[in-house]
Amino acid sequence: MNDKCVFCRIAAGELPTTLVHESRHTVAFRDLTPQAPTHVLVIPKGHHRDVTALAAADPVAASEVLATAAAVAEAEGLTTDGFRLIFNTGRYAGQEVFHAHAHVLGGAPLGPMLSR
Repeated sequence: MNDKCVFCRIAAGELPTTLVHESRHTVAFRDLTPQAPTHVLVIPKGHHRDVTALAAADPVAASEVLATAAAVAEAEGLTTDGFRLIFNTGRYAGQEVFHAHAHVLGGAPLGPMLSR
C-alpha cells in the first residue's frame, strides 16, 4: 500500500466510497465525477502504477480486474446495450491517479472514442 495514494486508501477502507463490488484482489466503486450515467472504477487492491505494471507484476490480479469489470457491467445492466472499459495509462492518455484502474462506463450512447 502507498499511504499517499487515494486508491490505496479506498482499497484499505480508509476513505469513504460507494462500493459496487469487491473481490479478493479488487474493489469497484462509483466515480465521484461520473462521465456517463454509469461510471464505476475497478482497482486492484495492491498498488501498481498503471495497467502495464499490474499485468507484469500480478497477472492474477490483472485478470481479476477484468472479471470484476464484467461483473459490474452485468450488475449495472450494461451488457445488453453495451459499455466501454477504459484503462488510461500515462499522462498522454489522461491518467490522473497513478494506481492501475479501469473505468466501466455505460447507460447511454458514449459517442466517439476520441474527440476530433
